Amino acid sequence: MSTPAPSIARPAVLSLSINSKSALFAAYMPFIKNGGLFIPTNKTYGLGDEVFMLLQLMDDPAKLPVKGKVVWCSPPNAQAGRTQGVGVQFTEDESGSTVRVKIEQVLGAHIGSNRPTHTI
Repeated sequence: MSTPAPSIARPAVLSLSINSKSALFAAYMPFIKNGGLFIPTNKTYGLGDEVFMLLQLMDDPAKLPVKGKVVWCSPPNAQAGRTQGVGVQFTEDESGSTVRVKIEQVLGAHIGSNRPTHTI
């Protein structure tokens, strides 16, 4: 009698299109090792969940694939009117590095700004 192979959980796929520099600034998390993004979503994720993102930045038609893991969650009805969603840390691989560098090139000097974001 054979037993079924254990199912391997596949990472969730999140598609995100960021259409402006201000939206990218509000979502980007430079203070997290390897960088990351806040992704508004109504889906429930747990800390440590692996996700796969297809990220489109502004006028660039290319969708950048990047792996990451959930490092924090903003629940529905969060304090201070925070948007529901998850903070995803980019993995320490080529896809994560490529996206982080591309985001930081777009944002340039705005990274150090004191303007409020979705994250802090």
